[in-house]
Amino acid sequence: MCGIVGYIGGKQAAPVILDGLSKLEYRGYDSAGIAVFGGEGINYKKSTGRLKVLENLTRGGADMPGCCGIGHTRWATHGVPSNENAHPHFNQKETISVVHNGIIENYLQLKKFLEKKGYVFVSETDTEVLAHLLDYYYKGNPMEAIFRMLRRVEGSYALGILFAEHPDTLFAARKDSPLIVGQNEEGCFIASDVPAILKYTRRVTYVDNQEIVKLHASHMHFYNIDEEEIRKEPVLIDWDENAAEKAGYEHFMLKEMYEQPKTVTATISPRIQKGDIRIEELDMSDEELAAVKKIHIVACGSAYHAGVTGKYVIERLSRIPVEVDLASEFRYRDPILEEGAMVIVISQSGETADTLAALREAKKRGFRILGIVNVVGSSIAREADNVLYTWAGPEIAVATTKAYTAQLVALYLLAMKLAKVKGTLGKEEFEHLLGCLERLPYQIERLLNTKEQIQKFANRYLAAKDIFFIGRGIDYAISLEGSLKLKEISYIHSEAYAAGELKHGTISLIEEGTLVTAVSTQPELYQKMISNIVEVRARGAFVMAVTGEDNREIGKAADYVIYIPETAPVFANSLAIIPLQLFGYYVAVGRGCDVDKPRNLAKSVTVE
Repeated sequence: MCGIVGYIGGKQAAPVILDGLSKLEYRGYDSAGIAVFGGEGINYKKSTGRLKVLENLTRGGADMPGCCGIGHTRWATHGVPSNENAHPHFNQKETISVVHNGIIENYLQLKKFLEKKGYVFVSETDTEVLAHLLDYYYKGNPMEAIFRMLRRVEGSYALGILFAEHPDTLFAARKDSPLIVGQNEEGCFIASDVPAILKYTRRVTYVDNQEIVKLHASHMHFYNIDEEEIRKEPVLIDWDENAAEKAGYEHFMLKEMYEQPKTVTATISPRIQKGDIRIEELDMSDEELAAVKKIHIVACGSAYHAGVTGKYVIERLSRIPVEVDLASEFRYRDPILEEGAMVIVISQSGETADTLAALREAKKRGFRILGIVNVVGSSIAREADNVLYTWAGPEIAVATTKAYTAQLVALYLLAMKLAKVKGTLGKEEFEHLLGCLERLPYQIERLLNTKEQIQKFANRYLAAKDIFFIGRGIDYAISLEGSLKLKEISYIHSEAYAAGELKHGTISLIEEGTLVTAVSTQPELYQKMISNIVEVRARGAFVMAVTGEDNREIGKAADYVIYIPETAPVFANSLAIIPLQLFGYYVAVGRGCDVDKPRNLAKSVTVE
């Protein structure tokens, strides 16, 4: 949830840390803080609100000299946004400083223990117990204190730690919350995510669970929880640094929507070779794929919606039964996993806490795990048995667009590969689908170029209180994502319903002037959807339809129609979602919302 950056080296730390935090503000933006060794001790500044407040407070870091420090941008979990609850947190003497991403589940027990020892708490956070616990165990050896502290805490953490008595050392530790370290000629870095340090180094090392790092200006050492030093190999990040910048667009979200043609091309092109689909990093033979008898797709949020689409596509093409679960529910419902089942977990960051927990639950039961992730070296990528990467590049806006689109096409590729090895697709149909896949980037670009038309329509609904999305089959999956995009960035109440369920209660919510978005891309369901449109219009709804170019009959039933280019019906989601993304974006912009940083949300949900 939160963003962490730390630096030790030959440069002034504060400007480097603030610059890194600016790349991580999508992870949390209700308060921020920084701590730097300043000669006599640890100097710090905290502020509520956006990072800009902290930057102004420190004059861009100029008022905080020193070459070693840590910083944090917060997404509140324990305690309201306030200076007291902002990180870094300290022991009472302010000689130990801690920044933390994650949740300490037994913090109340630890707090009671420490209070009995005379420690006084000034915040409502779970993180403050870490600073006091470190103080309790510290007897001059920071590593010993860190090891003992970590053995007492339960939950998730990524930590940056300073000890005033050791100004030449920065400490870091990680369990279940993402953390990377990097190094260049001038110093060493810690960060929650790659964009924070991409400007300074492309060689990063992923910190694994229950590992501790001791960083100096010119070198770093890694240790496991048993206090044994271990060797770690860095990886080279080939992301374009400019991918994490707005590049002249008003918002990251708009930029990332316009990157979708490139994202789709990057995800499908390397996998289509000589008229066939080859997913080399999948590392599964045709025989292993053919042996899959059932698939469980597990994900959260938009990745879950991609999974719902995946269910329809995989079942239709390969005839393998698929179940889709919200990751937060999967392990708590005691799922029944049959022999021959494969579990697919989907996550943009590869660090989503609930999805990671579901992965571990399924793996504990002995089932093969396939991860569909965007970040090489992420926890899911490392812990899954097999990986299918989505080459979307860094996604900064909290509301996903291009990563979701990449997940869709990754699922299409997998569905076609499964169908090929299962023998459920004829040669002509397989070739037709390949052609449709290869045309998707150009068709998405064509739809993006209709943005002015959609913007004009969106401006009519800036004051809407309720907007509904309906669809059948794959169109229901599209509706789920279209509704989520609208509600999370515009704060308008929005719901998606399977259109066939309208008569079972939902239609009672339709009143005069209510906007209903009807998605209709499946030819065999056109007539059914027209009937649903007529039903809601009879109750006073205004209907915006999204449909295929061949469905001209819907224009007589709906009030406003957006036509998408012709494609295979199983791939229609990748096109129909584009006008829905644009609609949500322009409604939010028209309402004056911060579309990149919607209230109460953060990009990477790394706590359960």
